[in-house]
Amino acid sequence: MANGFETEDDDDRALLSDRIRNALTDEIAAGTLVAGAALDEQQLADRFGASRTPVREALRQLAAGGLVELRARRGGVVTRMTPERIMDMFETVAEIEAVCVRLATYRMTPLERSRLIELHELSRPIVESGDFDAYDSFNRQFHQTIYHATHNGFLAEQAITIRNRLNAFRRTQLRQGERLSRSRDEHEAIMQAIAEGDGEMASRRMRAHMLNAATSLSRFIEANKPA
Repeated sequence: MANGFETEDDDDRALLSDRIRNALTDEIAAGTLVAGAALDEQQLADRFGASRTPVREALRQLAAGGLVELRARRGGVVTRMTPERIMDMFETVAEIEAVCVRLATYRMTPLERSRLIELHELSRPIVESGDFDAYDSFNRQFHQTIYHATHNGFLAEQAITIRNRLNAFRRTQLRQGERLSRSRDEHEAIMQAIAEGDGEMASRRMRAHMLNAATSLSRFIEANKPA
């Protein structure tokens, strides 16, 4: 075991790749890994007690999110991502998510509404246990259920695309203070507006939800800024 990561086997290689990606994501968001820092495959493999295969996959996922620029046969380099750029991205996704939940409120089927309620209820023990990674996974499912409930395939595709660019930062902001429980409370308010058939209210609450996430991320970055 190295830094809490288990020695890999064929069955948990994908899980190990996710853990490596998540660890690097937090370090990049917090500024521990600064722009231009080299991410050597072999050094990362040694650090996490893994082969280069899950490391390579983790770097590929980070590159897809715009956090890393890959270099042929050498690993990657942390890309430059300013706080201003990150906030611009959050502002953009807040507007897209607001549109999605407004349409979804009016268009979702009873089955889709039931699925959303089920997901929300399943998140309660996750929040109580403080499991950031599990909540991150739930959070993706919750929001993507709303995207698909718009019954607008193009809009759902665009929402997922831009979400993927922000996945790393949306995950990291959950580590700030009481953000897990506050995020769930905000979901609760959104769900209430959906239940009441008030798409405009759901839209306003979703926009606030996303901007609160941006504020939480900003506080996390500031609190973890290298001395």
